[in-house]
Amino acid sequence: MTRPALILHGGAGDIRRENISLELEVEMRSALRRAAAQAWNILVKGGAALDAVESAVCAMEDAPQFNAGRGSVLNAAGQFVMDASIMDGRNGAAGALASVLRLKNPICAARAVMESGKVVFMQGPSAEQFAAARGCELVDGSYFYTERRWNSWLKLRGAGDVRLDHSSPGQTADAGAEGHGTVGAVALDASGNLAAATSTGGMTNNLPGRIGDSAQNGAGTWARNGVCAVSCTGTGESFIRANAAHDLAARLEYGRQEPEAAGRAVLETVARYGGEGGLIALTAAGAPLLLCNSAGMYRAMPDADGRILTAIFADEQLS
Repeated sequence: MTRPALILHGGAGDIRRENISLELEVEMRSALRRAAAQAWNILVKGGAALDAVESAVCAMEDAPQFNAGRGSVLNAAGQFVMDASIMDGRNGAAGALASVLRLKNPICAARAVMESGKVVFMQGPSAEQFAAARGCELVDGSYFYTERRWNSWLKLRGAGDVRLDHSSPGQTADAGAEGHGTVGAVALDASGNLAAATSTGGMTNNLPGRIGDSAQNGAGTWARNGVCAVSCTGTGESFIRANAAHDLAARLEYGRQEPEAAGRAVLETVARYGGEGGLIALTAAGAPLLLCNSAGMYRAMPDADGRILTAIFADEQLS
């Protein structure tokens, strides 16, 4: 039997101590702990890694603090548009969807796409109909509305700007409310199976039709038994160009690099393409990797005793 392991992220970017109120920091850590505890409970009871990552991401999609599902940001057309992907390390099965507007939990729909055995990647209304026919819940667009997201969009729309999660130059003490990131999870279960999942609401005021790395297995999500499970967050275009998630796996499997060296090399490639962000990963042996080249990344992981540890800032240890 393998010792289970789990890591969550809630987005990366310009997350600095001086830019986050204590109230918001507590709120974010609590949301991460709830999602991690829900998923960890599945793993310690002998459940599958795939179920654990879906559960963790689903919980974060339901939390308005994160830029995924309920807390998604608005694009330039004033729409809440979501992407998600999931991958099963046992057999390479994958499911992804992009540009959906009405799915309450895009990660559940991505799994439905994967388990259909017919397709890997779907988008738009057809993806919504496909998922709804398989039991995924559709909601009205008003479900995703939050005052924080609306106000953030109004500011950027007037300036004609686009903003990555957490990247808010000149922000005030509560500016962290403007974006709380793509979410993701990686897990290793007691049977030695790996899985990864990622979900996002995109970038505030981004172009209609834009698709980021969270919808793409290989760029934002990857899992293969015997190698690793990966979920990325940050400047989607740069992670796509770097094929970041798969590049990490390839460096471990073929390059025989140590996990941290491999992760840092991947983020260096992302930086060369003008991007910032982070990644979480678990190796086949359960070794954790949590790295970012930005000021911070929301992250959580259970310790050996099952206590959920969290960290936010790049120089902060999990505690």
